[in-house]
Amino acid sequence: MARYSGPACRLCRRELKKLFLKGSRCYTDKCAFERRGYPPGQHGWSRVKVTDYGTHLREKQRVKRTHSLAERQFRRYFQMASRQTGATGENLLVILEIRLDSTIFHLGFARTRAEARQLVMHGHFQVNGRKVDIPSYQVKAQDVIEVREKSRKMGSILDALEMRAQRGLPAWLEQDREKFRGVVKSHPRRDDIHPDVLEQLIVEYYSR
Repeated sequence: MARYSGPACRLCRRELKKLFLKGSRCYTDKCAFERRGYPPGQHGWSRVKVTDYGTHLREKQRVKRTHSLAERQFRRYFQMASRQTGATGENLLVILEIRLDSTIFHLGFARTRAEARQLVMHGHFQVNGRKVDIPSYQVKAQDVIEVREKSRKMGSILDALEMRAQRGLPAWLEQDREKFRGVVKSHPRRDDIHPDVLEQLIVEYYSR
């Protein structure tokens, strides 16, 4: 599946919101969004009329780009969420958060979701004692996620653990840093997911 391979900071500027795609750089004054907080391109400074469609599109794009997903895959997740009981928007956010790569990012074994995806694909993690190399794998409550023994001295993983120690851990996860292990205590609730996301706009976008 084709993925965006251009400058990550350009996406943040386009969405007028920090998506934290560059790890520790996003927390420093080197962040491109902090230095140039306007859309990229020669017309970035110009005023653009914002329509209802544009508002819905931008919210969908922000969430999709935060998780580095293609449109086809993101739409498929929305369809899965719509078939579940409960609020479709909340279901969608939970589905995105319990992807294995997102869970590994939240546990602090990777600095970004993109890095987590790469580490999973290269076979550095196991779930419940079995190697899993599918980033979209959906974790379940009580799943145990571990860094494989041969991968525990990787500099990127050690650096990521330092970053996570400074930011804290989501309430729905438990981490044993000494054993390079994490436990999914439960699926996240809406309160555990980024409060700035307006998921209803995404639902309205796909329901138009």
